[in-house]
Amino acid sequence: MYTATSLNSSDLLAMFQTPTREDFFFSSSRRCIWVNGPVIVGAGPSGLAVGACLKRQGVPFIVLERANCIASLWQNRTYDRLKLHLPKRFCQLPNFPFPEEFPEYPSKFQFITYLEAYARHFDISPNFNETVQSAKYDETFGLWRVQTVSNIGPVPVEIEYVCRWLVVATGENAEKVVPEFEGLEKFSGDVSHACDYKSGESYRGKRVLVVGCGNSGMEVSLDLCNHNSNPSMVVRSSVHVLPREILGRSTFELAATLMKWMSLRMVDRVLLAAARVMQGNLQKYGLKRPSLGPLELKNVEGKTPVLDIGALAKVRSGEIKVVPGIKKFSSGKVELVDGRILEIDSVILATGYRSNVPSWLKENDFFSEDGIPKNPFPNGWKGKAGLYAVGFTRKGLSGASLDAISVAMDVAKNWKEETKQKKTTMAAKHRRCISHF
Repeated sequence: MYTATSLNSSDLLAMFQTPTREDFFFSSSRRCIWVNGPVIVGAGPSGLAVGACLKRQGVPFIVLERANCIASLWQNRTYDRLKLHLPKRFCQLPNFPFPEEFPEYPSKFQFITYLEAYARHFDISPNFNETVQSAKYDETFGLWRVQTVSNIGPVPVEIEYVCRWLVVATGENAEKVVPEFEGLEKFSGDVSHACDYKSGESYRGKRVLVVGCGNSGMEVSLDLCNHNSNPSMVVRSSVHVLPREILGRSTFELAATLMKWMSLRMVDRVLLAAARVMQGNLQKYGLKRPSLGPLELKNVEGKTPVLDIGALAKVRSGEIKVVPGIKKFSSGKVELVDGRILEIDSVILATGYRSNVPSWLKENDFFSEDGIPKNPFPNGWKGKAGLYAVGFTRKGLSGASLDAISVAMDVAKNWKEETKQKKTTMAAKHRRCISHF
């Protein structure tokens, strides 16, 4: 005779080992998988960084990625001329530096090569072609339930992952932003988003309206010039344009150094003074600076200053025409807010990206309506009930790396404590069961 012992959710889940996709439950169209560790959503630089840090801690995990490759934004949605805007030492991921032979500002293709080597080095193998439909915390069992659809086979398969920890690593640029413009449907030319732009080769000799004046808008306009196109760049509001380097040093590096001794606003004054000396008065070219300094504006509104790599010279020469906001489109034309009408052949929307977290993370108050953690850096990496966020710092790759390290250390601490506790609990129950036979 023996005494039966009831098992709570923690005891039950402790009985499972780290599974493959078939180990928990499956049918022809739906599967359920227990993950003995965190689920990481997103296989961009942020997700890879978290995975690498967890590997070093010995914590198992699964990475879910809706695309068919790592860093899909870089591989599929960036233009060919793109280079890192900051020196490579500020962009490398944890525990794996860039190759010494890489230039100070690696190209898009070099950065992708680096990320692929990073994934191989830490043996990170994401589940590709798997889109998260929803993620919700189950308060009854104290677990996350992540619903996905996998398209790796001939028939889509619904999968539910059950885990203690969820890491959101989809980043600030998961979805393109496409504003509505009056009459755009009547425009007879080609309309595309900057995420689909690769090169100006196909735009040779064409009159192209580039909507947006951020880093993408500036660089696309410059690339169009270099391919003998005729770009007009829409600058609807104010924008900070800074030189990429000041006195031979990266502007970002200089700002970071000055921040050790000066207030943010004082550093902004230094940067703007240097910019005025090097660039002159940009307002006469249609580029009006915001009232807030570049660093303060980045912190308050998340707007990144433009680092100039040659576009300003084209603006001064008139090869890139700066125009105000758009009133409406018509067939082959656009009317501007100042009444001017331009004849154009193509439109490229350099209108940015946004987070997609609100579309799938359910019933959670950690993220704001625009999909960014409510707590600013450096406190935006940890939520409640095992929820974490990486890649939303508005501090670039360096900020994502810092958050990845914090997340991995926190998860590893909890995972090791719970694993030890479960082993002790199961061993005790096993001894009690034997004693009652």
